[in-house]
Amino acid sequence: MSNKHLLLGDEALALGAVQAGLSGAYAYPGTPSTEILEYIQSNQLAKDRKIHSRWSSNEKTAMEEALGMSFCGKRAIVSMKHVGMNVAADAFVNSGMTGANGGLLVIAADDPSMHSSQNEQDSRFYADFAFIPILEPSSQQECYDMARHGFELSEKYAIPALVRLVTRLSHSRAVVETAAEPLPQNELHYPKTENERQWVLMPANSKKRYKKLLEDQALLTEASEKSPFNSYTDAADKSLGVIVSGLAYNYYKEVFPQDVPFPTVKISQYPIPTALVKRLADECDSILVIEEGQPFIEQKLRGLLDKGIKVYGKLSGQLPRTGELTPDSVREAIATLRPEIEAAIAPEVKGESQVTVPRPPALCQGCGHRDVYHALNDVLKEYESPKVFGDIGCYTLGYLSPFNAIDTCVDMGASITMAKGAADAGQHPSVAIIGDSTFTHSGMTGLLDAINENTPMVVIISDNLTTGMTGGQDSQGTGKLEDICLGLGADKNHVRTIDSLPKNHDEMMKLFKEEIDYPGLSVIVSRRECIQTARRHASAKKK
Repeated sequence: MSNKHLLLGDEALALGAVQAGLSGAYAYPGTPSTEILEYIQSNQLAKDRKIHSRWSSNEKTAMEEALGMSFCGKRAIVSMKHVGMNVAADAFVNSGMTGANGGLLVIAADDPSMHSSQNEQDSRFYADFAFIPILEPSSQQECYDMARHGFELSEKYAIPALVRLVTRLSHSRAVVETAAEPLPQNELHYPKTENERQWVLMPANSKKRYKKLLEDQALLTEASEKSPFNSYTDAADKSLGVIVSGLAYNYYKEVFPQDVPFPTVKISQYPIPTALVKRLADECDSILVIEEGQPFIEQKLRGLLDKGIKVYGKLSGQLPRTGELTPDSVREAIATLRPEIEAAIAPEVKGESQVTVPRPPALCQGCGHRDVYHALNDVLKEYESPKVFGDIGCYTLGYLSPFNAIDTCVDMGASITMAKGAADAGQHPSVAIIGDSTFTHSGMTGLLDAINENTPMVVIISDNLTTGMTGGQDSQGTGKLEDICLGLGADKNHVRTIDSLPKNHDEMMKLFKEEIDYPGLSVIVSRRECIQTARRHASAKKK
């Protein structure tokens, strides 16, 4: 079989991923990204390897499903057009906080000139905002090569990577030379012990993870400096230096088909390779930035290469990058820069800040979520490596002692989609637990994905008949959760309801085990009114 193929940029990236050990591909269709998943669905190697490749209900569910597969140690991609990043933003930004286990590539196909889109947004800003590295291929060959490189980068630094395409690259063809032998798929494996906690984004964990994420930026920048996709090309004419990124490098080369006359930095991997850029600035009189989309690099350079007034603050280390500012931290910053005026600072600013010792959060006594976790934990003792995917709500506290019951919590609705992605990876049991209001907020679309494939997983909707975490507001799904699930197409024989009461513990265990052992999708509505809401209702009736 020939190792050369005539491929679209989308197809080259898809083939590169398949041959680099891909296990799961998730997407929502949108030009110019659609051909990525379509190619995988038609590729024979992908079929032979049983690579999971189905359309998701939206970009958010696709992102979370890929994140669930990554959690289980397998390589995954999620692809969408640039405006789809807006839908996936909650999960995407938080994936920088969770990190990755198996290699995870988030592919955003931007559409400059709006060939079939409502705006020209530049997806690099999303990745920069989330502190996630970016790969921006300049050719179809780099599309192919970057798939393997991206997976390796993602796994080495335990973080997703964004691959940014643009329409002209996605939808134009070129000859691509491929590897002789594909890489094997990863085996199922879970985050290392020291990384387990970061997958549950509760404040205590996230504060530690955020500091580590910031510290790792130096390592990611160093990786960009050494990247085979970034380069410095010297030249004699130092009157102008050129920085060029992604597809624009092709346009630049077309202007100078032989040797380029100016020193040039090519950027196809971010964070921006600072040392290469500073070398260019030191050697050249002026710099021209050529980039497709918005002036992402140019904005960075106007600060990076400022040789006038020095700017101090968080980037220079005078003020902390994490947490809130305090009078003490402001004083220290001023005193560091201008020690001679410390005596003029107001005395009340110099004292130690008062610290209030927080009370650890806990589920209320009499809360139905407690009975769900008691029964679920007792049942899961019978299985090897069970995984429970949590969600946003009071029940997230099931992560804490004494329950220690959930393995992940990322964003609204992610319990179902991550459990589905984990089940797609071969995880069993794969259990999602979600509250009634979170289910109607963002869980229904993920459940629809699972229904369409009859995914072997269990969804527990812990229904407390209210939006308990935010103060007891009405829940949109009260009284109709079962009908919603049936209306979405769930099997009526596996949509089951039980009251989450202590006296029903054995019955709950029996029900959970029956549905875990069922080789398809099950939904269990475990219902008990929030104790706080019940008290308010009772009080209102007395008046």
